[in-house]
Amino acid sequence: MRKTTLIAGCALLMLAAGCKDKNTKDMDKDNPFIAGFNTPYNIPDFEKIKTEHYMPAFEEGMKRQKEEIDAIVKNPEAPTFENTIEAFEYSGELLNTVSGVFFNLTECENSPEMEAIAEEVTPLLSAHADDIALNAKLFARIKAVYEQKDSLQLNPEQMRLLEETYKGFVRGGANVPEEKQARFRELNERIASLTLRFAQNVLKATNAYSKKLDDGTEVTLQLPSWEPFMQTCPDRKLREELWHAYTDRCNGGEFDNTKIIDTLVNLRLERANILGFPTHADYVLDDCLAKTPQAVYSCLMQIWTPALKKAKAECAEYQKMLEKDEPGAKLQPWDWRYYSEKLRAEKYNLEDSVVRPYFALDNVLGGAFDVANRLYGLTFEPTDTLPTYNKEARCFLVKDSGNVIGILYMDFFPRKSKRSGAWMTEFRGQKVNQKGENVIPIIQVVCNFTKPAGDKPSLLNFDESETLFHEFGHALHGLLSKCHYPSLAGTSVPRDFVELPSQIMENWCRNKQVMKSYAKHYKTGEAIPDELIAKIAAAQTYGQGFINTELLAASLLDMDYHSITEKQSIDPNKFEQEHMDKIGLIPEIISRYKSPYFQHIFTTGYDAGYYSYTWTAILDHDAFAAFVESGDIFNPELAKKFRHLLESGNTVEPMTLYREFRGKDPSVKPLLKDRGLM
Repeated sequence: MRKTTLIAGCALLMLAAGCKDKNTKDMDKDNPFIAGFNTPYNIPDFEKIKTEHYMPAFEEGMKRQKEEIDAIVKNPEAPTFENTIEAFEYSGELLNTVSGVFFNLTECENSPEMEAIAEEVTPLLSAHADDIALNAKLFARIKAVYEQKDSLQLNPEQMRLLEETYKGFVRGGANVPEEKQARFRELNERIASLTLRFAQNVLKATNAYSKKLDDGTEVTLQLPSWEPFMQTCPDRKLREELWHAYTDRCNGGEFDNTKIIDTLVNLRLERANILGFPTHADYVLDDCLAKTPQAVYSCLMQIWTPALKKAKAECAEYQKMLEKDEPGAKLQPWDWRYYSEKLRAEKYNLEDSVVRPYFALDNVLGGAFDVANRLYGLTFEPTDTLPTYNKEARCFLVKDSGNVIGILYMDFFPRKSKRSGAWMTEFRGQKVNQKGENVIPIIQVVCNFTKPAGDKPSLLNFDESETLFHEFGHALHGLLSKCHYPSLAGTSVPRDFVELPSQIMENWCRNKQVMKSYAKHYKTGEAIPDELIAKIAAAQTYGQGFINTELLAASLLDMDYHSITEKQSIDPNKFEQEHMDKIGLIPEIISRYKSPYFQHIFTTGYDAGYYSYTWTAILDHDAFAAFVESGDIFNPELAKKFRHLLESGNTVEPMTLYREFRGKDPSVKPLLKDRGLM
C-alpha cells in the first residue's frame, strides 16, 4: 500500500481535521520532485530520488495538470492564443519532469521495483492523456483559436505551435465520436501496457542467457559480447547455438512476445480506423515527411533491388569459403558474420584486432567533441560535481562562447539494468519558460560498448565509433535548440527527419582528415596510418549488401505489419517468413531484428517508422555532399546554415529547413555511391 493511500484513508476516517494536509506537506517536503531540485542548473537530484518518490510525484503531476486544464476550460474570457494555446503548452511541468527522469531510468537503471511502478503508472498516464485529448471543451477553445489563426498576427513559431497543437488534438482523438471514445481510451491503455511488457520481456530474455566457453570466457546476448563471438568463433556448432540463443529470444517460453505482437498490431489497426485511417501506417505517416505507405515502399525498394543483388554476390563468396572448411555444407545465417569477417581480413587485411587499438573510447569521444567545436564552436567540459544517476555516467558542461548551453550525460557500458543498443534522450528539453527565461537542456547519450579491462581502455570497432558519432549528433540536435516552446524544441521533429542530425555526423567520423586527428593507438599515441585509413575506406562498401538488406528487410517488415487493412490472427513467425519470401530475402540473411525482439517498432515509437533510417540516410549523404563539394568539410557558411537547422527544432517545416541549407531537393545518388550500390 502506498503512502498516499494511507493519507487518503486518514482523511476519510476524519481522525484529525488536519491529518491529510500535514502528511501531504511532509511528503512534499521529502519528495525531491514535488519540493523541487536544489541543484545547479536545476538538474534532477538523482542522489535524493528514491523509488518511493515516483508514484506520489506522478499522482501530484497529473493532479496539477488537470487543475491547469480545468482553469483553461473554465476561463470566462474568449479563447486566445495566450490563454488557451500557450496555457496548454506550459501545463504539466511537474508531470513532464518526473516522466523525463523515470522513463529514461527504466531504460538504463531498471529494477523489479521500477518495473512495478511502470506497470502501475502506465495505464494511469494513458487515461490522463486521453482525458486531455478527449476533453471536448478544451478542444473547442483550441479549435476556436485555430479557426481565426489568419487574423491573429502571430509570429512564425506561434503559428507553428497553434497548427501543431490543433493537429495533435485531432490525431489524439478529439474528433472521435462520443460513442467510440470509451473503446478509444481502452485501446490506448492496452497499447501502452503491451509495449511496456514487450520491452520488459526483451530485457529479461537478454539477461537470462550466458554461455561459459572452455577458455573461461562468458558470452552474453549483449551485442558487444555476442557479435565479436559470431565474427571470430571457428566452431560452427557453437556459432549455431549462440545464433539461436540470440534470434529465438521472446519467441515462446517465459518471456514470450508473439501473442503481444498479434494483439498489438490489431489494436493499432483498430485505433487507426477509429481515427479515420485505413491502416496504422497511414495514421503514423500522415504526420511524417513521407506522408503515405506508398512513398515509403517506393523509397525502400529503389535501394532494396541493388542491395539484394550485392548480398547474393556476397553470399556466393562466403559459400565457397564454407565449402573449403566443410565440403557439402550450405551457408547458414550463423555463418555469415564469421566468413564476412574472415573475407574482410583477406581482402583488406583489416582484422578487428588491428582496428580497435586506434579507436579507444576516449579518443573517439574527443574526436566527436572536436568536430562539434570546429563546426559550431562548442566545448565540452567534464565535471564530477553535478548529480548523476550512476557512477559510470560521465557528465559534461556544454559551452558556447563560454556560456553553458546544456548538460550532457554519457553512459557507455552494458549493465543488467540497461537495455541493449544505443540511444539519445533528454531528462529535460530546451525551452523558454513562462518568465521568459531560457531553460537549458539536459541530454543523455546511452551506449553499450565493451568495458575497460585492467590497463586496457574500452576499444571500439569502427562501427561502434560511428555509433558514438551518431548518437552524439542526436545530442547536438537537443543541445543546440533555440526554440521558445518545449513541444517544438530540439528533436521534436518528424521521425523521418530526426535521424538527419545523427546520421550526418557519421560522415565526419569516417573522413580521413578527421580520423587522423582522433584515431590514435592507445599504447603508443601514434596516429592511425594512412594505409589503415585507406583500408577502412575501401572496406566501407564491403558487406553493404548484407548491411542494407537486413536493414531494409526490417523496415519493410515493419511497414507490412502496420499496413494490414483487416483484423487478423497473426503468427509473427509465419507472417515474417511470408513477407520476407515476398521480397525475395535469401535464407542466409534474416531481418535485422526478428519480430519478437524488434523493440523499435513494438516499444520505442518507430512503428511504421523504421524506414526513417533509410529515408534520412538519403538526406544525410546529400547534406554532407554539400560540404565535400565546397572543398571544406568544416565550411563555416555551411556549418552556420546547418546549425540553424539544428536550432530550429520543429518551428519550421523540416523540408523547408533542408532546402534552405542545401539550396535544392535531396538526391539519392550520394547514398547509392557511398554504399557501393550504384
